[in-house]
Amino acid sequence: MANKTLTETPSHKAQERGNPARKRLYTLKEGAAYLGRSEWGMRELIWAGAIPVVKPQAARKIFLDILDLDRFVEANKSVYR
Repeated sequence: MANKTLTETPSHKAQERGNPARKRLYTLKEGAAYLGRSEWGMRELIWAGAIPVVKPQAARKIFLDILDLDRFVEANKSVYR
C-alpha cells in the first residue's frame, strides 16, 4: 500500500484548485470587508447587539465568527421593489 503524500489529502487538493479552507474567525477589519461596511459601521452593529463578538479572556482584540456574519446577511435579506 502506497503512503499518501501531502498532495493527496483532500484539503491540499482543494487549495490547489484555488479553494482554500475558509477560516472561522475574522478580525474587525476582515469582517467589515466581508460585509462591505466600514470598520466604524461594524462597531455600530456590534454595539447595537446585531452581531456578537468572540473576545478571548484578558485580550483586547475581538473577533467575528463567520457564521454570525452569514446569519446577519440572511436575516437582513429582503426583496427590493
